[in-house]
Amino acid sequence: MKTSVISCSLNPYSRSYVLATTVTDILKGLKVDTPLYDLRKYNLSFCGSPDARENGDVSKLKSAIEESAAVVLAMPIYNFDVNAAAKNLIELTGRSWTNTLVGFLCAAGGQSSYMSVMSIANSLMLDFRCIIVPRFVYAVPEAFLNDRTDQMQVGSEDISRRLHEFAATTAALARAISPVLDESN
Repeated sequence: MKTSVISCSLNPYSRSYVLATTVTDILKGLKVDTPLYDLRKYNLSFCGSPDARENGDVSKLKSAIEESAAVVLAMPIYNFDVNAAAKNLIELTGRSWTNTLVGFLCAAGGQSSYMSVMSIANSLMLDFRCIIVPRFVYAVPEAFLNDRTDQMQVGSEDISRRLHEFAATTAALARAISPVLDESN
């Protein structure tokens, strides 16, 4: 059973990428097949552009999502919403999300945006019958050591604990619901 982690930030010193790599390591420690996809390494046009969905990178990401029992989106929160790259990914890959367990890791500049992920969660649930992991991780700049450097890492014990809980919950849910979701495809 595979759980793909997709880092949606395009920032070279991305906090959400640090969350993504950390949870990937935790999931691998739980014996979960966990590839990490970094959107900075993919050439994705904006949805609606001519031939945007015909891109080979879109096909790779669609396949990764379709082959996964669960997908974790690690993304920054900008202006009280998930970043445009995350939304664009979902728009480009569309139906590949159908019947997938989805979890969220969010990096934000302040505490006030902690509910920002709910609009994308609702869209995934309603449009593609996704099941949303009922726990997500929301981290602010103070949660990181060596912020915005090559040595950046999670420095908060609370965020580290929450990442471990998130990974364990995601792995357990994926194992439990995978047979049910397979039957509905």
